[in-house]
Amino acid sequence: MRVLGIDPGLTRCGLGVVDGGKGRSVACVAVGVARSPQEDELASRLMTVATEVERWMDLHEPQVVAIERVFSQHNVRTVMGTAQVSGVVALAAARRGLTVAFHTPSEVKAAISGSGRADKKQVTTMITKILGLAEAPKPADAADALALAVCHLWRAPMMDRLAQAEARAAEMARNHRAKLKAAQEKRASQREQAAPNTGGKTR
Repeated sequence: MRVLGIDPGLTRCGLGVVDGGKGRSVACVAVGVARSPQEDELASRLMTVATEVERWMDLHEPQVVAIERVFSQHNVRTVMGTAQVSGVVALAAARRGLTVAFHTPSEVKAAISGSGRADKKQVTTMITKILGLAEAPKPADAADALALAVCHLWRAPMMDRLAQAEARAAEMARNHRAKLKAAQEKRASQREQAAPNTGGKTR
């Protein structure tokens, strides 16, 4: 499976493409950032980032696009810009029929470093080691994008198993409810048949 990891941002949007093999085998295909000038209008900046992200999608042909889930921060303006980039990326992926997955920062940190509270430096160090890179990806947004891609590759099998288990549990619950309903209807029918027929007369 090939995954394009996206660390959304208006000024720097991290991009990382990773191939997954058997087990936990992963290999870096490409890494970089999409940039937009801070002095440009918002619409223009979104278009600049979207154009570069779409170019990566067409060039590397990923099967899944993994995006960092946006969480509220103190800087509302930054959060809004990040959320808007996430929406643009998800739309571009959907138009190409690609699966879109969102992962929280803590999920990514836990998958890569073993701790959901790891800092950016630790994540960068670990992703460099995991992918066997000659040097650490720069800037940190690029390293985060690779981490997102690897996180999805490692979490996807577990997520699939959970989804299958939930589907089986839901099916069992539906079957159980159907059996209960059928049993209740059968008992009601038996009671009606056993009730004495007075022919409409009363004493």
